[in-house]
This record gives sequence, structure tokens and C-alpha cells, in this order.
Amino acid sequence: MDRSNASQSDQAITRGADFLQLDPADAPPGGLSDWLAAHLRTAIADGRLPIGSRLPATRTLATDLHVSRGVITEAYQRLIDDGHLAGRGRAGTIVVAAPLATPPTVHAGAPAVTASFAGAPGDDVFDTLRVAPARIDFTPGLPDLSAFPRAAWQRAERTVLRDIPAAALGYGDPRGAPALRAAAAHWLARNRGIRTDPDAIVIVAGTAQALALIARVLTHDGIHTIAVEDPGSLGVRQHLQHWGITTPPVPVDDDGIRVDALHTTNAPAALLTPAHQFPTGVVLAPHRRRDLMHWAADGRFLIEDDYDAEHRYGRPPVPALRAMLTDRVFYTGSVSKLLAPSLRTGWLLPPPSYLDAIINEKRFADLGNAALPQLVLAELMNTGEMERTLRLLRRRHRRRRDTMITALGAHLTNAAVHGTAAGLHLTITFTGRFRDTDLAAAALHHGVKTHPLSWHTQRPRPPGLVLGYAAAPTSDITDGIATIAQALHSLV
Repeated sequence: MDRSNASQSDQAITRGADFLQLDPADAPPGGLSDWLAAHLRTAIADGRLPIGSRLPATRTLATDLHVSRGVITEAYQRLIDDGHLAGRGRAGTIVVAAPLATPPTVHAGAPAVTASFAGAPGDDVFDTLRVAPARIDFTPGLPDLSAFPRAAWQRAERTVLRDIPAAALGYGDPRGAPALRAAAAHWLARNRGIRTDPDAIVIVAGTAQALALIARVLTHDGIHTIAVEDPGSLGVRQHLQHWGITTPPVPVDDDGIRVDALHTTNAPAALLTPAHQFPTGVVLAPHRRRDLMHWAADGRFLIEDDYDAEHRYGRPPVPALRAMLTDRVFYTGSVSKLLAPSLRTGWLLPPPSYLDAIINEKRFADLGNAALPQLVLAELMNTGEMERTLRLLRRRHRRRRDTMITALGAHLTNAAVHGTAAGLHLTITFTGRFRDTDLAAAALHHGVKTHPLSWHTQRPRPPGLVLGYAAAPTSDITDGIATIAQALHSLV
């Protein structure tokens, strides 16, 4: 008997792994890592690898599959970068989050799509787009939800439930839990240069509620006009207009909002995103900050939406306007871009003259945010878990940003790219003559969801798209940009 031939035959037959019934013979030539990463991602999504399960050691799986250990390491690393796996040292590689389910591609003519992109966007445009199925989601403003610190949240929740007195389960202070207001004050001092007393902070249900409270107290004082940046957030304009506020546009250039144009509006208040302007990504220049200080000091008010200010990669930090002009600035921020929008938790620092009025409006709005999530969030902030999560997100988001920039350079060479130094999104603009709503609709038809730039403008501008990258795995970003390029080719 030829034992050598028998050995070779046995190896060919047994080349594979019981784990997920993997057979490398199914992989395309030169694509072993892609093949393995795709199988792992599918197994996590369909529940065969539930959260908390441990993957085989890279050396063990490489031996079973008769491939190099580098193939396994690369595949694992891709899912670590996407937030689905985490390396835990001696504990191995653990599943920590499941991919979002991939819905079917949208078909042309679907009522929801038509309503989203035909004509002026309605009040429900974001709700409609949010539920529209897509295989790749470039919606701006979303953080990497797979990075939510579930284990740390559970530990903090257990700590809170163990220590909380029964009396704390009753109605609380409408300003918010003292523990969270104190933790937020420390966070703002460390990360945004704002020194404030916890009693000057009001905990709110996100920036949306902060805008509602501000609009109400200002209209009570006879202020019915708030100038806004252009381009600027459609959602912000919708919220202000719902409360009876008119929103004249003020142009934005490479130095931020143009204060000379702001003067011409005669508006008694202005809302802006100075640390990372939405959607252009520019940072308010020092000379514009000085001009704004003079503008506000003359009896006017600024509303500072500190939109994703913590997410920066290629520039030094800039202090909040509130740190320099306490008496004239309503400052608002939230954990929506740090942890998850569903927490509906943020903070509002009104000028001292408006603090009591804001507290009163908050009282009659909802008697205050739910106490238990506030206390859990305070525990996360006090233990340093928030900073750890932010550091992880910065690394992951930087990789995804870089992937998107590379993909844009390869597939959309005629697009100008804006806002690369910070944030959770990029904006691209084109010189061609077409409607960006048509491009966004065509992209969605092919399974890629994004915002047309024209939604966020009040004055005519070149067509463009606002592309969120933070929530998109790197494996999807290049495919998504290539799909948009194909959609553009069909229009021009």
C-alpha cells in the first residue's frame, strides 16, 4: 500500500473545519480572507455565532483549514474593525455585536422613496428614509452603533440598581439627576473647555428637545427669528419652524458662518455648529469667533449645537463658544453621537438669565428625563468608560473615513470632498447639471442610502451628497461608493 498517497488523499478529504462547516475549497482564488470574513459575518447575523460566543484560536482554525494563520488573523481583524468581534487576550476573540440585518434592495416607484425625494422634503422625510430598506446605509449623523458598550452598560446598571435608594425611584428634579449633571459638568470641562456648575445644566431628551425648550422661552420673550447656517441641518430648521420660528439663511464659507451676512438678517439670535459645521465640516475660524462675540454681546443670542465635536482626527481641538461667552450662549450637546441616539439624553446650558425659564419649560414638558438611564450614564462617565469608548470610536471612524476617501478617489474623481478632518460624515459636491435628489433616489434604488445636499440648503448650490461613514463597515464603504458612481453615470 502506498502510504504516501493515502496520506495526501486523506488530507484532501479532511481539509476543512467542523466550525461552521467551513471548506476553503469554496473560496475564490486569492480571496480566502474575504471568504472567511463573509462566512463569519453571516453566522453572526443569523445567530449561529451569538453575542458572547468565542471563535477558535487563529492557529487552531488555520490548522483545520490548512491555510496560513495570516488568513485567519486578517479575517478576524476585519470583523474587529467592523465592531462585530473583540480580542480579549487570553479569553480569545469574542462576538460582541451582530451586523444589522440586510433588507432587500428598494425598487423604483416605491411610494416611500418617491415621497422622500420628490419635491420639497416634508416633516416626516427622515422617518420615511430611516425605514426605507437598503443594503448599505450612509445616513449622516449615525455613530457606530455596534460599538455601544453593552457589557460596560450592564455593569453600570447593576451597580446603580445595587446602590440606588428607594426614594430615588420617585419623581426627580426636572433639571435631571444630580449625579448626571455633575458628571456632565466634569465631561464638559475636560473635553469642551466649559467650566460650569452642575446646577446650571438641564438634562434634556436630546438636542431636539433642547431646541424646543429654547424656542419656547425665546418666543415668550418676543423672539421669533433665529438665523441659521446655509448649508445647515434640515432637521434643525424643521424643529425650529415647528415652534413658530423663522429661519433666515446665512451663508457658510471655508471660515464658517459669515458674520457680515448675519448682520444683514437683523436676527436677534443665531444657531450654529462652530466646532464641526454640518454639513460642510468647516471649523469656525478665530476671526469669525471674535466677530460673533461682538455680535452676540450687542444684546443678541447664540445657540451652539456642539454637533459631534468630540469626533476629530486631523485637527487640534477647539473650545466651545460657551466657554468664552456664558451670558449670551445657549449650549447643547448629547450622547447621540457618542453612544446611541436611542438613549435620548443630552444637556442644555442656557444663559443664566434664562435658566429658570428653561427649567420651567422642562418641568411642564415631561417632569424630567427617566432617572435610571441618567444614573447609568453618570456611572459610565465617572468610571472613564465614555472616554474609552470615544478612543475606540475615533480609531474605527478614522479607518472608515480613510476607506471612503480612497473609494471616492477611485470611483468619483469628479467630486470635491469636504469635511475630512472631523465628524461622522463627508460631503461631496459636483459641477454637473443634475438634481442631487435624483442621484440619491437612484443610489437608494441600488441599495445605498444617503442624503442629497439640497435637503440641507435654502439657497441654490451645486448638487452634492452628505455621506455618513461611521456606521458603515469598511467592507461596505467601497461597494457603496462604487454603486453611487454607477447611479451618477446613469444620470449624466
